[in-house]
Amino acid sequence: MSNLMRLIQNENMKIYRRPGTWVMYGILIAILLIIGLFTKFILEDPVSNWREDLTLKNAQYQMLIDEREMLAVAVERYQREITLNEYRLEQNIPPIETKSFWGFMTSTVNSISIVTMFTIIIAAGIVAGEFTWGTIKLLLIRPASRAKILLSKYIATFVFAILMLLGLFIFSFGIGSLLFGGGTLTQPHLFFDAGQVVERNMFSHLLMLYGLSSVELLMMVTFAFMISTIFRSSSLAIGLALFLMFTGSQLVHVLSQYEWVKYILFANTYLAQYIEGTPLVEGMTMTFSIVMLAIYFIFFNVLSWVIFQKRDVAA
Repeated sequence: MSNLMRLIQNENMKIYRRPGTWVMYGILIAILLIIGLFTKFILEDPVSNWREDLTLKNAQYQMLIDEREMLAVAVERYQREITLNEYRLEQNIPPIETKSFWGFMTSTVNSISIVTMFTIIIAAGIVAGEFTWGTIKLLLIRPASRAKILLSKYIATFVFAILMLLGLFIFSFGIGSLLFGGGTLTQPHLFFDAGQVVERNMFSHLLMLYGLSSVELLMMVTFAFMISTIFRSSSLAIGLALFLMFTGSQLVHVLSQYEWVKYILFANTYLAQYIEGTPLVEGMTMTFSIVMLAIYFIFFNVLSWVIFQKRDVAA
């Protein structure tokens, strides 16, 4: 175990000795600052009479349901919005404003995709780079087994991802507090559970969003790591992983009318769809998606391990 820890520490030192790693952190902070300034000074002010606004939205949603032929999933989505808005009106709970601390914090959850991109770059180069630079031979003459070497690189990649996610949260919190002031911990988030409207603390909701949104990070980084290990090409791993990351969900939407599409990886990575109550494919459940993700995760890692164990590095 101590040998594995030393290998992980060594990999982390390699990652953070690169200037590009700190450039990534700088880009992340710059993006969050731009989002905050844009939200604060450029976006239009929220509607002052939120009750009137929700009443009007409910009337529009009901009109769409009555006058248009829509898929059952779309009808259900509109009906849930109407029920949530009616609950807000009854309980006097205003929506979370975009120009607010919690509104900003919630919007920056989308920046996890930036963290995913950066971690894919790290994952794509952490194995392929050893072959490119010719240092793989020096690495394999150590007493550590190939399995431990590969595992140390994989763990180091996710240590980087966790630290960057922590940085995203801290930077978002700091910029949000500076621009919008602190949020109230008593302000609730409304969601559906077993057909009922339920209130949840905003901080808990935010942590849940971080957790669910990180599932795609886990899967896409594991995929990039596998491609890097198999083909020894960081550019191929980065290009293919980013291409699938940005087009996978669109492909699922296009093919959502087919039953078999639920077995595609990208139909299952967005677990927040079950919290929102609108699965991409009708009939899918959280349990089904978790099982599918586990199958893909095991497949990616087993394939990486098998190929790396058999790889001939003499040439």
